[in-house]
Order: sequence, then structure tokens, then C-alpha cells
Amino acid sequence: MYFKILTLIAAAALVPACSTPSEEQSTSGGTGGALTSATSQSSPSAAPTAKTVPSSPAELAGPNAGTQDDLVINIGDQVFFGYDKYDITAASNTTLEGQAAWLKKYPSTTIAIEGHCDERGTREYNLALGERRANAVKDYLVALGVSANRIQTISYGKERPVALGSNDGAWAQNRRGVTVVKSAAGN
Repeated sequence: MYFKILTLIAAAALVPACSTPSEEQSTSGGTGGALTSATSQSSPSAAPTAKTVPSSPAELAGPNAGTQDDLVINIGDQVFFGYDKYDITAASNTTLEGQAAWLKKYPSTTIAIEGHCDERGTREYNLALGERRANAVKDYLVALGVSANRIQTISYGKERPVALGSNDGAWAQNRRGVTVVKSAAGN
């Protein structure tokens, strides 16, 4: 009898504990990109991730001006390309125009444009295509008034996929140009 009472008390104590959401669960939502994510611009088929609630006054103030986090959160650091393409799409124009304005706001900031490809094709072909993509982004920013000597380009070809998988969704996410802050304003 004593064992049955102890079992009932233990079960009663565990049931409320299991149904109470943890602090992490209660402070997160189910849509949107992470506030501290390195890639805030959504890709054509990116899955939503939970938002992170700021936990300190520094996080509440936002990212430091002129940094990679500032670019990612406020403008976006990625543009996407079609299969076997390196031309700037209409969907990329807004992001690149924002990047150009951001770079003009921080004239001492230098960047690198990374060109990426999906897994199809040879290593050599994808390195050349990644280079054309990076140069297309650079040329577009220069046409918008950003000094060419502030922009480096590099091709990673298919060597640094952001999405694993051999399907249209993964391939679309991997065909991208990424803007990376090399030296931030004031550094």
C-alpha cells in the first residue's frame, strides 16, 4: 500500500513538470530567421528557424554598426542565381542596392564576395562559374558607386555548400553570392 501511494505522489509531481514549457521554449517563436544567424536573407526554399529573444542590453541595442551582423540583419548578405547562370536577377537587385547604400554609409569597410555553386558539374567548372558569380555581384556594386578597390572576390565553387542534399531545394540554396565584411568601419 505504501508503495502505491509513493508511486501516485511521484506521478502527480512529474505530470505538471512535463507540461510546463521550458524557458527556451517559452521565449521562442516558430517562424522567421534567427536574430543572430549568419545568413538572414531567406533562400528560395529555406526552412524557418526559431527567433532568439535578446538576453542582454547589448543584444537589445542590435548589432554593431558596419559589422557583418549589421549587414546580415539589416540588409542581407546573399543573392541567388539560376542553374548555370551568373546574371543578377531582379530579386537580387533590392539586396544589392541595399548593400551598396550600406557600403557608402561605411566607406572604410572592405568586403569579399564569395561565389558558390551547387554540387553538379566538375570542380573546375564550378570554380569558374563561382568566379563569374562573384564578379557579377562586384560589378553590380561598382556600377552602383562602390569603389572596386574595396571589394575582393573569391570562388568556392561547390566546396562550401550551405544546404546538403541532391535536390532542387538544396541546389537553389547553394547557387549564391555571399558578401562578407573583411574589415569593419572603425577597425
